[in-house]
Amino acid sequence: VWMGQGGKGPRIITFAPILVMEEIPLNNLIKDLLSICENELNSPVEIEFAITLSKDNKAELPYRFGFLQVRPMVVSTEDVNVSHEEFNNASKLIASESVLGNGVIHSIMDIVYLDPANFETKSTFQIAEEIAVLNRKLLIENRPYILIGFGRWGTSDPVAGIPVQWGQISGAKVIVEASMENVYAEMSQGSHFFHNVTSFKVCYFSLSSTDTHKIDWNWLANQELIEETRFIKHVRANKPLMIKVDGRTGRGVIFYS
Repeated sequence: VWMGQGGKGPRIITFAPILVMEEIPLNNLIKDLLSICENELNSPVEIEFAITLSKDNKAELPYRFGFLQVRPMVVSTEDVNVSHEEFNNASKLIASESVLGNGVIHSIMDIVYLDPANFETKSTFQIAEEIAVLNRKLLIENRPYILIGFGRWGTSDPVAGIPVQWGQISGAKVIVEASMENVYAEMSQGSHFFHNVTSFKVCYFSLSSTDTHKIDWNWLANQELIEETRFIKHVRANKPLMIKVDGRTGRGVIFYS
């Protein structure tokens, strides 16, 4: 790979004039911003920015740099091991080999889930609105919860999942995306909310309809019903659930006893 367009072969955009030749002092600016933010937050950070470049700069217009946001990069160093026995324990709500996150949570009793008997893809915008109302109530009560739904959370395609914004599910400490046999959608694995999931240490479970382990819908149906809407049920267990996620293997499990 070389800079310029003189050689043969496919063209690859590398932004070499800016990143390698440093036609504008962007590299040092980014390094300085990262250093300042890391010192202030006492943590590694990720930043977002935008820059406006003049097309030919004949008028010698100044470049415009916009610093959009900064977030701490929170990394769990907890050593968690999900054993074979735990993963196959009969007293589990969910088990998955595809989980984003790491750590142990044992303080959640509330579960908000889409009722599989009433779920319909044509109503996903209404589902998102119903979830937002429940989310606000649980935030006010300071009750973190497990959120279970079908398809991709945060998708822009309402047929492929639930088109929620992060603010509509921000109280969820554990998010589960599952596929149904008659409704197939490729799992997002948290990509739509990756920065929020990692920054707030949310565990994100993905569960395909073809996986060996299934969601224990019968157990959910027997829990105390706190509120029910057309598509959503909010239930509460009689004791906190145990959530274990091993970030090294991507394996996670949720126990109810």
